[in-house]
Amino acid sequence: MPARARWWCRSSPRTDARAGVAHNAGMTIALLLLVAYLLGSLSGSLLLGRLRGVDIRTLGSGNAGGTNALRTQGWKFALGTVLVDLGKGVLAARLAIEFGAGAAWLPYAAAGAAVLGHVWPVFHGFRGGKGAGTLVGALLVLWPVSVLVVIGSWLLVLTTTGYVGLSTIIAGLSLVPLALLTDAPAERLVFAVAAALFLVFTHRSNLARLRAGNESRFERARIWSRLLRSRA
Repeated sequence: MPARARWWCRSSPRTDARAGVAHNAGMTIALLLLVAYLLGSLSGSLLLGRLRGVDIRTLGSGNAGGTNALRTQGWKFALGTVLVDLGKGVLAARLAIEFGAGAAWLPYAAAGAAVLGHVWPVFHGFRGGKGAGTLVGALLVLWPVSVLVVIGSWLLVLTTTGYVGLSTIIAGLSLVPLALLTDAPAERLVFAVAAALFLVFTHRSNLARLRAGNESRFERARIWSRLLRSRA
């Protein structure tokens, strides 16, 4: 084939440049998602537990989250756990916004990766918490108004029933109608549905205990039932 007839077989500098940009963008996305997962794998209760010489996965409910930390180690330990778990969600979302080159879906994907890291942490034998704290941390960055709805729903259910797991499930489910009612962009709606379903999945043991009638209840939180009894 003559050289002039082979011009279409050769890549132009512009095509090569575009391919290079796409490759770099893909590498950046992969790196941000990996970093988000690794951040999520830094479990607050397990890191703080090492300083104290305990593994709360061997105590109480066996969960590496804030509720079990409170029940087994006290409020100071639980507060530290929650701050770490919130912080890694914040950081994962913030990094994706700063370095994600404007990809609207990427911060939500990074938030999801951080939650996955919290539930299945590579640094702790893939046995972590249930993801709620890390999710709320990411929402503080990505969708601040939703945090008010999530916390409000959680408190309402908790103070009514005393069930922490059920409160977390309902709080997560509240993201879906909020996204629909506020005409949220597609990536936010998808994230809301995925987060709600994932919290149902990670709290499936709580649902099983509720059906069996042996779920632990935080009686001191049931302020409405106490108020009703006091008026009776």
